[in-house]
Amino acid sequence: MKTLILSFISLFLVFHLQAQETRVVFGEVSALNNLKLQNIIVESKNTGAKSLTDSLGRFSVITAQKDVLFFKSKVFKQERLRIKPQTDSVQVELEFIDHPDNINLAIGYGYISPDKSTYAHDKLTRSNADFCSYNSMYELIKGRFPGVNVITTNHSPGSEQSIKIRGISTIYGDNTPLFVVDGVYVSSLNQIAPCDVESIDILKDASASIYGTRGANGVIIIETRR
Repeated sequence: MKTLILSFISLFLVFHLQAQETRVVFGEVSALNNLKLQNIIVESKNTGAKSLTDSLGRFSVITAQKDVLFFKSKVFKQERLRIKPQTDSVQVELEFIDHPDNINLAIGYGYISPDKSTYAHDKLTRSNADFCSYNSMYELIKGRFPGVNVITTNHSPGSEQSIKIRGISTIYGDNTPLFVVDGVYVSSLNQIAPCDVESIDILKDASASIYGTRGANGVIIIETRR
């Protein structure tokens, strides 16, 4: 009787393994502006196999013939991708969870390599600058960031000012960078008092690409003393 039970169990395992025939699926993971992401967790639902993307965003993972892949990280929205038996390779673009803090997390967790994200990244904090000595944010930025130009349209009272990050130009004629204040997009810095500011980050090139097309002219991130 015992032998019969063992034979039955062995036969069941054989059929189960055959039913769960596996294969390897290859892929590539990127984010905004085709920025390759590394250290993204890729997990198969049916086999439980996991893989990490490399520095070029590539991965390979063992899956079932029909399966679902999950793409997980701390600062990008989780992506769910169903694959079919004929699927050999996939390309996935993750959506960035849009918050200033997540840029540093993206670098810290290794999703974006430093050579692609930290050059052209200037930072100024209250500990190394007297923000209160400036009359406006435009004056502060012009005085403390040499790579940034502040343009005054006219010199009459109430004149408008704009900012251009040096080295960035667009075929559409609008060179205004993206302003992010305490995680909120704003169109002007006129309502911000320099004395209320905690830190200023200026991003351009690859470091700004995480904001997609909105960051094409650079990004100025301001954190206030909340």
